[in-house]
Amino acid sequence: MTGYSTGVLAAFILYLIGMMLIGVIYYRKTHSMSEYILGGRQLGAWVTSMSAEASDMSGWMLMGLPGFAYSSGLQAGWIALGLILGTWANWVFVAKRLRKYTQIANDSLTLPDYFQNRFRDTSQTLRIVSAIFILIFFLIYTSSGFVAGGKLFHTVFGIPYAWAMVVGAFVIVFYTFLGGFMAVCWTDFVQGVMMFFAILVVPIAAMMLIGGPAATYNTLHTLNSELFNPFTNPDGKPLSIVAIVSLLAWGLGYFGQPHILVRFMAIRSSAEIKHATRIAMTWVVLSLAAAVLVGMVGRVYLKQPLTGADVETVFLVMANDLFSSFFAGVVLSAVLAAIMSTASSQLLVTASAFSQDFYKALIRPTASEHELVWISRLTVVAVTALGVLLGLDPNNFILDLVAYAWAGFGAAFGPMILMSLFWKRMTRNGALAGIIVGGLTVLIWKQFAWLGLYEIVPGFAFSLLAIYIVSLLDDPPAQEIMDEFEKVNNSDI
Repeated sequence: MTGYSTGVLAAFILYLIGMMLIGVIYYRKTHSMSEYILGGRQLGAWVTSMSAEASDMSGWMLMGLPGFAYSSGLQAGWIALGLILGTWANWVFVAKRLRKYTQIANDSLTLPDYFQNRFRDTSQTLRIVSAIFILIFFLIYTSSGFVAGGKLFHTVFGIPYAWAMVVGAFVIVFYTFLGGFMAVCWTDFVQGVMMFFAILVVPIAAMMLIGGPAATYNTLHTLNSELFNPFTNPDGKPLSIVAIVSLLAWGLGYFGQPHILVRFMAIRSSAEIKHATRIAMTWVVLSLAAAVLVGMVGRVYLKQPLTGADVETVFLVMANDLFSSFFAGVVLSAVLAAIMSTASSQLLVTASAFSQDFYKALIRPTASEHELVWISRLTVVAVTALGVLLGLDPNNFILDLVAYAWAGFGAAFGPMILMSLFWKRMTRNGALAGIIVGGLTVLIWKQFAWLGLYEIVPGFAFSLLAIYIVSLLDDPPAQEIMDEFEKVNNSDI
């Protein structure tokens, strides 16, 4: 696995050059913050859906989830089911209304921007607090991508882990720095296609070499029949209700993920959401099912068992063993694509939060569009450096880092997004309470791991409760806010 392969390297280089060219092309077309952050709201259904899902299903779909399935069997199916349900609910209930509301609410470019405009928060407290949580949790989330990149280059080329992280980070920074939102979305589209075919071809090819699906099933059943029981651990012990709820609860996180929600804000028209939803759901169902299958087939295919954090390299090891060097490089480039698609999206949202919601709001209210674009670009570089430092430990589990950040966003912003879109009586103070209570609950619960319950569950519940109670105790919103809410109900934009 650590041998130098000219074919694999050639495939990687071609892919990386292609991604950087997209960044150069859109660098020449990006002149304003609206173009840098939202692409001028001109995304079509295909690019919106593929970009949303590629930025969602990062390196953890090709590494973290297969690794969990390798260790735990169909127990990993609970995560996949939760994510499928969460994706569907996000597209059906949030996408169209968020697209309308963000444009009607003073053409909001970022989520903190939307929060401030939605509640007429002239103090900018809501905007700043939400931007703080975005910076905290995206630092953790982005770091998971760099960890995945480090493991990829180290496993395939034998490059020292730290240097491998730097190589992957450089390319991500390059096209995000230059091209902004449109570069990120078009690279996401390409990366989403690559991820889709890679995650399908690896388990199918492995099963064919084993002797087919029936032979694979029989061999795995002989090795450990408990791997096929989603209600037990591999050792036969029953899976608790708390454990099942925690795995399914991944689906709750979707409502609060800024890098996914921003795609809904950027689609050309809310009328295209329905078509985009069909594309996205097809991609998600097939990809997640295949990711679980990779881990389970890997238990049979790989002669040398994987242990510890190395279980998350099961896809890499199988792909490298299954295919000739250049085609293996193409398949493995899909892992890099998965990593880059999410990390670049997260870097862009973080950069926009800093430039729009800190720099412009607090430091330079008179900053020009050109200045804000460059502040965003410099923020991309700074956050990348911090993310690389945070992920330097090669024993980090990708899925653990993602789970923490996923819970943070889901609890801090998920209830707030849902209530702001569908409850007219919600107030600014209710929104503020929801973000703070949800975010802090995740940060605190994670440290103590009470009851073994995934921190997104109490975080989401307490945030909803805080929004409801504080809003009812508060004065009703101003009439102009109520009127704007009704305008969204009747809008077709």
